[in-house]
Amino acid sequence: MNFDSFGKLFILIGLAFLGIGAIILLFKNIPFFGKLPGDILIQRKNFTFYFPLATSILLSIALSLLFYLFSKK
Repeated sequence: MNFDSFGKLFILIGLAFLGIGAIILLFKNIPFFGKLPGDILIQRKNFTFYFPLATSILLSIALSLLFYLFSKK
């Protein structure tokens, strides 16, 4: 790989992040996102811990499937 292809790769990655950020800003209230049954939420008096385990797994599966489908030549 030469520097030209690295530059194109970084531009594509930047555009992908820009698109994901825009989707998150526009659709803040996605009904299921972050509220799946496997997500961990611990609330105490002065402490809140939230770990979206099920949401992370679902997102990972979806992205893996998309990358698999688009990487086939």
